Amino acid sequence: MPEGPELALAGRYINEACGGLVFSGGAERSAVGRGPEVPFRSEAYRLGAAARGKELRLRLEPLGPGSPQALVFRFGMSGGFRLRPAASPPRHAHLRFLTRESPPRALCFVDARRFGSWRLGDAWQPGRGPCVLSEYQAFRENVLKNLDDKAFDKPICEALLNQKYFNGIGNYLRAEILYRLKIPPFEKARTVLEALKQQEQERRKKNSSLPLSKKLKLKRDNPDLLELCHTVPMEVVAAEKNLLDPDHADNHTAFKNWLQCYGVPGMSSLRDHNGRTIWFQGEPGPMAPKGQKSRKKRAGPKADPDAPTAEITTRASKRRSRRAETPATSAVKKEEEKEEEAVPDPPRRGRARARRAAAAAPASPKPEAPVKATRRRASARKGAGAAPAV
Repeated sequence: MPEGPELALAGRYINEACGGLVFSGGAERSAVGRGPEVPFRSEAYRLGAAARGKELRLRLEPLGPGSPQALVFRFGMSGGFRLRPAASPPRHAHLRFLTRESPPRALCFVDARRFGSWRLGDAWQPGRGPCVLSEYQAFRENVLKNLDDKAFDKPICEALLNQKYFNGIGNYLRAEILYRLKIPPFEKARTVLEALKQQEQERRKKNSSLPLSKKLKLKRDNPDLLELCHTVPMEVVAAEKNLLDPDHADNHTAFKNWLQCYGVPGMSSLRDHNGRTIWFQGEPGPMAPKGQKSRKKRAGPKADPDAPTAEITTRASKRRSRRAETPATSAVKKEEEKEEEAVPDPPRRGRARARRAAAAAPASPKPEAPVKATRRRASARKGAGAAPAV
């Protein structure tokens, strides 16, 4: 699920991939897109993007007469942007902006699960706090001055998903942050953050006489929870090497190697009070949901990187190729493609039984055809009075 780093990378991707391109026309919306029609049209315009927390603002700027148009996107569980040839757009492209070049390309908002959305205007969603990536100091002050809010009566793992205070933090980031500090996920949020506030005051008194370089080193070597809410997402941004190809396999590999806790074998998991899975190590903490037993992820067999994968085809083509299928083409498919797997045909028991009976019967000079014809006529008479299929 896209979190603050993914939105920041999407904004950078748009600016770098589309910075020198001129677009033309209007925005093409799919029939199932979760957003309004975009009332904008221009013979020539440019695109620019900016991210804040879990939102991304896209701005359309005409190069001639006309007013600019802004849209604010939320990515949901699978949203993102791709620049592709207009003649072959990616699947699940719900909003497209066409370039003026020939042949044209399209910047597409792609969202397979359709939880993402957009709205018109340049205003960020009300109630969202400062971004943990781009507005760190304002984010930190917003948390520490509001510790009396009832939001901090909850476990720290649940408070970290509250976008009023932790705009940009999501499920995998909260697990990684708490794991690094060895904080039980179901410790009360206010207890954790008030202790942090006190530690910060003590640290300032203790380090007041130190030179700035040593103060910065101590801060780097001993980060607190709010500092990690900024630096951990920044690590994800830095790990994405192939920015201009977000689907590149190296990005996924780098991300999986970066994870230390979330979904990692040996870690435990529980569902929080909102039904979201939290990964952790050690004790869950005093506010853990009652009646649940933590589950530990086991290490599975390593996938062979050289193993061939099955080509995704339609049901009809799968039936045609089933007889010629080899072990190489029966590799496990991705989870999201399971819906497209062909339903296996039922076993043909009648034909198999007839073949076995024919093999077991003694040789006879008389042909079997009359018997079969009799059976067909009998079945025809038997079904003469049957009701038609609906």
